[in-house]
Amino acid sequence: MGDKQPDQGMQDTGMSMEAPMSHAFSLQLPMNRNGSGTGWLPDSAPMYGYMMHSKKWMYMVHGNLFLRYTSQDVGRKGNRGDSRFDAPNWFMLMAQRKIGKKGLFHYNVMMSLDRLTEGGRGYPLLFQSGESWQGKPLVDRQHPHDLFSELSVSYSYAFSRKVDAFVYFGYPGEPAIGSVAFMHRPSALSNPDAPVSHHWNDGTHITFGVATLGVRVDKFKLEGSVFTGREPDENRYNFDQMKFDSWSGRVSFAPSPYWTLQVSHGYIKSPEMLHPEEDIHRTTAAAIFNLPLHHDNWINATALWGLNKPTDHSGEHAVLIEGALRLKKTEIYTRYEWVQKSVEELALDPGKYGASTLFPVHALTAGLSYDLLQVARTRLALGGQFGAFFNDRQLDDLYGRNPIALQVYLRLYPGLMKMKHP
Repeated sequence: MGDKQPDQGMQDTGMSMEAPMSHAFSLQLPMNRNGSGTGWLPDSAPMYGYMMHSKKWMYMVHGNLFLRYTSQDVGRKGNRGDSRFDAPNWFMLMAQRKIGKKGLFHYNVMMSLDRLTEGGRGYPLLFQSGESWQGKPLVDRQHPHDLFSELSVSYSYAFSRKVDAFVYFGYPGEPAIGSVAFMHRPSALSNPDAPVSHHWNDGTHITFGVATLGVRVDKFKLEGSVFTGREPDENRYNFDQMKFDSWSGRVSFAPSPYWTLQVSHGYIKSPEMLHPEEDIHRTTAAAIFNLPLHHDNWINATALWGLNKPTDHSGEHAVLIEGALRLKKTEIYTRYEWVQKSVEELALDPGKYGASTLFPVHALTAGLSYDLLQVARTRLALGGQFGAFFNDRQLDDLYGRNPIALQVYLRLYPGLMKMKHP
């Protein structure tokens, strides 16, 4: 935060000096506060990656790769579950350098090979919805991410230790709406699956055309974005058209090194290709918590709420609570979600179920991961998780009653960064 030395948030984590690097959008904040896009994590949050530096530039590389088998309905209670071997993944390069004494230039490159490892339909995930494949809605599957998930540049200027401002442009990028995207939250790093509430909170994290202006005053940050509302098309290798037809605003607050809070609201123009006439007003609130226990031991937690209000439809709510306990090589994690899924979201027959019906879905995940080895600052972990879905009885003929999901995986990821700011 602006009223403390930038390294203060790291001192309690037991990190040692390796290379100096500030926050992406402020010379006065620690790098640990970097989330996704322009979002904030707590100053005490752990960061996993590889850091390099030259005379003027600082670089960081990080990512996540899962080699896994997943079965979304092990009891074959319904006909919507699927099983497969796959490999969800993402990789990111961050680079920055000072411009004069008070300026900072930064760029991000984020990529995913999902289109190769997951195919066009993505991976099986019961009750997931959003985007399309071959002109049909993707339901009970998580869509693959684009090859380029972020190509962004930013410039920030420090007016004082407590006040700075920044401008951010991404093609693609992430607008100022929602919490930090799931793949960047410490509480979700060991979970291979996207939340089933993904499109209630961070579904805009890949947006082809984003411009954001923000200002930080001490512990608060106010930012606004204009961006393209349409979600990425089915071609995961191209660059979609920029339209800048949507907007959002977000207020963030960091009351201590261990907490960040945010509220946001946005208007999203025609997000779904198959429903171009439908616009969405999205409202979110989230809290992210991190507590360093001692070396390599952490508690990470996230709680969030999202509301999608489609054109001429009732609002659809979602709640997510997730947590992870890191004990050196072992991580225990869990996620609970309650989501209201519409007939349209689940591609159901409106004549049978009613066009305005909302189905409450409860999803519970519990998992365990253990680091088998570390070579050249890269870790290999073995993990597994259990998922249980509690759906409306009207959907038993499709999903069965309370279907169960299981998966096992190997996870390849960078080691914990050891760094301290000057």
